[in-house]
Amino acid sequence: MNAVFQRPSPWLLLRRVFSGFDAALAVAIALLAAIGLVAMYSAGYDHGTRFVDHGRNMLLALAVLFVVAQVPPQKLQQLAVPLYVAGLVLLVATAMFGITRKGAERWLNIGFMVIQPSEIMKIAMPLMMAWWFQKREGQLRVPDFVIAGLLVGVPVLIVAKQPDLGTSLLILGSGLYVMFFAGLSWKLVIPALVVGALGLLAIVLTGDTICQPGVEWPVLREYQRNRVCTLLDPTRDPLGKGFHIIQGMIAIGSGGLGGKGFMQGTQTHLEFIPERTTDFIFAAFSEEFGLAGVLILLAAFTFLIFRGLMIAAEAPTVFTRLLAGAVSLSFFTYAFVNMGMVSGILPVVGVPLPFVSYGGTAMVSLGLGLGILMSIARSRRLMQS
Repeated sequence: MNAVFQRPSPWLLLRRVFSGFDAALAVAIALLAAIGLVAMYSAGYDHGTRFVDHGRNMLLALAVLFVVAQVPPQKLQQLAVPLYVAGLVLLVATAMFGITRKGAERWLNIGFMVIQPSEIMKIAMPLMMAWWFQKREGQLRVPDFVIAGLLVGVPVLIVAKQPDLGTSLLILGSGLYVMFFAGLSWKLVIPALVVGALGLLAIVLTGDTICQPGVEWPVLREYQRNRVCTLLDPTRDPLGKGFHIIQGMIAIGSGGLGGKGFMQGTQTHLEFIPERTTDFIFAAFSEEFGLAGVLILLAAFTFLIFRGLMIAAEAPTVFTRLLAGAVSLSFFTYAFVNMGMVSGILPVVGVPLPFVSYGGTAMVSLGLGLGILMSIARSRRLMQS
């Protein structure tokens, strides 16, 4: 008897492809993508093809997300060490042969394209750290955390030296999150926080003295010192170094409760806000949509981060739990640092606002991170079904 095989319908094939995808995470992504497109249309409508390019970058990130979501977490674990090593080698190559733009040596020409290796390390770092602590499961000791600190510290120092303080902070954060979730003792965390708080207090109290011309700071470069001093008092140089912060705060404050309306932001469209489609797009968004719009944006980010942490809590292995937790909190770092620097509570360090700021490389990194979260959630759902 000949068996009769019925070709599955397109709908059934589509269901198989998307089976296991986390609906709540998809809703959070869609909401933030919609906000990002609206913000970019207004901020960048008279800025060349920024809106069209932003939409294209989102589609590219969505494609990356979809592909990575199909990769089982076991495969991601196997890629951790090779990706970390490759990222570290590329960072060293950038330090030796990199391309300098705007005073920073962050790019590397690999023949057929120019890449920014530090973006690779944003994903490689949490993968590597999760792999390390997975291998040390059940036998963690202080030396294991020391080695983990070295794995984090080497690329962070290389990126900071490029100089790229913003990206180095993001890489540092992703590594520290894994260490914290892996069981880093509060006895080590609290003293570090206290020392950091005392250092910040000392800078604030002595700002008038240490920010005088000719006073040098250890470790930090002059432009980094200027950023801290500008944060303490933007009016020191209102038309120069303090211009970004001052105009950002004016735009945010002028938005009020309901905002000036879509496409009606005067600070934005009269070009008082520098980098209004990239690092300072939050100021343009706040001006046009006010406190109400900002609360919606914050709620969307909170929903995304919360859902990511829930995926981490439900993950079946140490590797997936640590990885999902670190990736989720990385979005918190992005949003907090960007909104903080635009609002004048953090130094300007060049960190984009996820989904909202213009940038192709950052958007692809975003797609990779979300794809990893979706992969972890999908693998668990498929195991249960």
